[in-house]
Amino acid sequence: MPIASEQPVTGYRERRSRLPGVVAWERPTPEADPGLVLPDGCMDLIWTDGTLIVAGPDTHAHSSGEPATYAGLRFAPGMGPAVLGVPAAALRDQRVPLAQLWPAARVRRLADRVTGADNHLAALEDVAAQVMPPSDPALALIVKSLDAGAGVAQTAALLDMGERRLHRRCLDAFGYGPKTLARILRMNRALALARAGTPFATVAAQAGYADQAHLARDVKDMAGVPLSSLVG
Repeated sequence: MPIASEQPVTGYRERRSRLPGVVAWERPTPEADPGLVLPDGCMDLIWTDGTLIVAGPDTHAHSSGEPATYAGLRFAPGMGPAVLGVPAAALRDQRVPLAQLWPAARVRRLADRVTGADNHLAALEDVAAQVMPPSDPALALIVKSLDAGAGVAQTAALLDMGERRLHRRCLDAFGYGPKTLARILRMNRALALARAGTPFATVAAQAGYADQAHLARDVKDMAGVPLSSLVG
């Protein structure tokens, strides 16, 4: 379930990956202006300047980094930990070298393979294809339920598990509990509606906020900027 999470910036582009549940993106122009990356429940595998790094799930917005050449794969919420072999909560709000998670010699070989390729993004997809696990329908169901506005108790009942177990499952898979995940998904729904030209008062109602003021506070809290600055 790809979620648009990056404010449009010069030189940035993305496409649906040939790998299921993955968005492939790149910023091939080193001089491109850094953009604002918003929380989206996803994890990314990124190649930049010959190095492979992992972007953990975010709870707040941050700059996409200094001007550089980037190629990345954004895994759907819940997919990253299965690919990378580490609980999402261990990488929350962090950017770490892949060599801290996988054997350094293996990472060097993979990084050299991507660096030496004519198409860095396609080579990065080849790397990820070697370790892509089967999809977990339970995780997709959690995201679908929370994204539809269901509460924690309702979502737990849907999966026939207790709320505590759901919380632990969400920490491992998404990096935060179901309430935080629901809040992040709601913000991204609101952003998509606003970017489509929907009036903010209508956005608040359709995305599940109490009112427009609630929408404004929530977006400002997580994005650090007003909703209007993310839409223009």
